[in-house]
Amino acid sequence: MKLGQHFLMDCDATIRIASYADIGREDRVLEIGPGPGNLTEALASRAGRVYAVEIDPDLAADLSGRFSNVQVINGDALKVELPHCNKIVSNLPYQISSKITYRLLSRPFETAVLMYQWEFAKRLTARAGSEEYGRLAMTVGFFCRIEIMEKVSKMAFRPVPQVDSAVVRLKPRSDRPMVDPANFIRLAEGLFNNRRKKVKKGLAALGAGQQALAELDKALLERRPEELTSDEAATLVGAISRKSG
Repeated sequence: MKLGQHFLMDCDATIRIASYADIGREDRVLEIGPGPGNLTEALASRAGRVYAVEIDPDLAADLSGRFSNVQVINGDALKVELPHCNKIVSNLPYQISSKITYRLLSRPFETAVLMYQWEFAKRLTARAGSEEYGRLAMTVGFFCRIEIMEKVSKMAFRPVPQVDSAVVRLKPRSDRPMVDPANFIRLAEGLFNNRRKKVKKGLAALGAGQQALAELDKALLERRPEELTSDEAATLVGAISRKSG
């Protein structure tokens, strides 16, 4: 195992994952953590261009030159400049799941099909009011429509991890509230840093003044952060931005 990653060895699973993204020759696909290139092969056979970002120099060297339409980028996906693409398909390294998801959300794309640990995928797709719902689900729900496509057995990976995984598909929302994305992300983080407090106190901790709070929906202010949908949270961002702008 290189740098904590578990490699997907089930060829049928790689084909299904590629199919969820509906890849054609007009597509430019970003893959993060290609490892030995099993998923890369499925992507290269369908896409016009694949950009494979691999942090391990040995794996990157082994993958370079294997496919004529694949460009291998040896570097840390959290730090390197990511190439322009319209689709993202990856078996993500578990240890960077949260950080890389936030980074990808800040980029334009048409479809992302990503592999996560099962428990992480449940948190990612959780609904407001549920036990798993948190900052991650609120933020992703603001940016995207999201669905779990399938559960993948841990036996499909080598080395075998301790838990099963899930394939998740994200599609950017065309009806996303017109709120500054960076402000929304800061709001979600701030609210869940104070998740045991009511929203009103959480907003005050973020610097919202009394005048700004008075303009907001009082019913929302009396809830707790985990009870707010993404769109309800967006109304809080907009009101505060208008008062402070």
